[in-house]
Amino acid sequence: MQRSQARETAFIYYFEKLFNPEISWDELTELAAESEVLQGDAFTRTLFEAAVVSVEEADGEIRRYLKNWRLERLPKTVLAILRLSVAELLSTKDVPPGVVANEAVELAKKYATPKDASFINGVLGSFIRARQKPAEPAASAGAEAPAETAAPAGPAADEGAGQA
Repeated sequence: MQRSQARETAFIYYFEKLFNPEISWDELTELAAESEVLQGDAFTRTLFEAAVVSVEEADGEIRRYLKNWRLERLPKTVLAILRLSVAELLSTKDVPPGVVANEAVELAKKYATPKDASFINGVLGSFIRARQKPAEPAASAGAEAPAETAAPAGPAADEGAGQA
């Protein structure tokens, strides 16, 4: 299974868990096997479990980059994609951050709206840039500080699509 397929399957499993918090990985995979719709692999399970275990940390990071939005108001699809992506970025070092962000945007294009995809791209882009800053050398004296980036417009929930 390709990693993009594993990410999509992890998204579907995690999205289901948002509506059934008590369901376990084993129960999800059993249901998927019965319906012969989804098959997960080790990477799928790793992403799913990372999102479940680090939900509070991921939510804290997501909140830092929400401009004029509350986490509780995000559509479930957007929330699931953001949590999975941030959890992956926090827990893995072998995948370039841009790949994770791109895969998240592609999931949003498929399961949400173009506006949601743009919103997710903005939030993840801000998160990734902030995590890369400490590794950059200190700016020399007199160097111009980077301009603040504009806040993403927000998910499509404000237009009635993807209601949470």
